[in-house]
Amino acid sequence: MTNYLHKGDLPASLDLGPSVAIDSETMGLNPLRDRLCVVQLSGGDGNAHLVQLGSRYDAPNLKRLLADPKVLKIFHFARFDIAAIRHWLKVETTPVYCTKVASRLTRTFTDRHGLKDLSRDLIGVDLSKQQQSSDWGAETLTEAQVEYAASDVLYLHAIKEKLDAMLAREGRTALAEACFRFLPDRAALDLAGWPEIDILAHS
Repeated sequence: MTNYLHKGDLPASLDLGPSVAIDSETMGLNPLRDRLCVVQLSGGDGNAHLVQLGSRYDAPNLKRLLADPKVLKIFHFARFDIAAIRHWLKVETTPVYCTKVASRLTRTFTDRHGLKDLSRDLIGVDLSKQQQSSDWGAETLTEAQVEYAASDVLYLHAIKEKLDAMLAREGRTALAEACFRFLPDRAALDLAGWPEIDILAHS
């Protein structure tokens, strides 16, 4: 298991395969205000690739991967990451899979759908969240930050496999896929000023 830190962009020769786990680190939770600092990716092979963006967003190789219609992008809470990527990198991320959405559709016996919960309950891995609120805009990332960022993508393929089985068992695969297709539009609504409003609600 190796964590690779890339400055500015992914290597042009890197091939992460047909499905890529992705997460992002920002300066806060408002994608319009808080700068996108790091995008981390894994092809499910036990390795993680972190792209430290700095203040420039000229990352053609990363953008090409994010927009590639032949590569499935696996997120946890995709809504936020897609919005941040859309705003800062100016690219629409498709197609996508969200483990948080899949968990909510299948694990209706619990209200615990965080990545730490899914990792522990589904694959027996206890993730540390100690670096969650650290300064991701720092010029040099600490080893602890790199390890934390990597852990957010290293297990998403295994978690997806468990959730796919549960979706099939409960007959909700098609419903989940419809939700996944809507996520880029949900992110666009967030960025357009409707982050907390359910536009489909009666009142």
